[in-house]
Amino acid sequence: MTMNKIKHHLTDALLMGYAAGTLPEAFNLVVATHISMCDTCRAALAGYDAVGGEVMLDSDPVSMAEDALATAMSRISATRFTAPAKPKRAAGIFPAPLREYTGGDLDSVKWRRVGGGVSQMVLPTASGASVRLLRIPAGTAVPDHGHRGLELTLVLQGAFVDETDRFAAGDIEIANEDLNHTPVAEAGMDCICLAATDAPLRFNGFMPRLAQRFIGI
Repeated sequence: MTMNKIKHHLTDALLMGYAAGTLPEAFNLVVATHISMCDTCRAALAGYDAVGGEVMLDSDPVSMAEDALATAMSRISATRFTAPAKPKRAAGIFPAPLREYTGGDLDSVKWRRVGGGVSQMVLPTASGASVRLLRIPAGTAVPDHGHRGLELTLVLQGAFVDETDRFAAGDIEIANEDLNHTPVAEAGMDCICLAATDAPLRFNGFMPRLAQRFIGI
């Protein structure tokens, strides 16, 4: 899935962290999903991968066993290779990285209502950050909130607007402690997002704060 009209992209810091393998799994999933949708960020990542390769070439050599090459060639010779099947473009809105976590597309998601018409599905990842799918009904606002850490929100379907801009399919919003906002899903289509956070949100209303302990955001 490639989208050429994406306006909001990953930062250099996130791309470098992804290339170096230093991001939490939850952030890796959001980054990988966006990259699969975005030509611009995919090309930028290739550049960082190339830089990483050059750094490895400049690293100090490590001693190996005398028979290491012969052993590797022997294992290669013993392996039977088959030509990979031509990949088929999957229908739906979930790119391949996300499908590996959900087991399918939108119809496979087991939504759980979290209030105000919004539903979520938390995806299993390692510690350090959490990631969830969010379904925000068209015209619905997410409660006004700030952030205690970093939040990445990737739009998969529909669009939302907040105090900063409009975010449509393929766009990613990167929020930190400086941002307070009230995202509102545009009319016409439910907004489906993939959102990762490394700290709880800071809701400004009493009821959302009360519900927060039960929904884990």
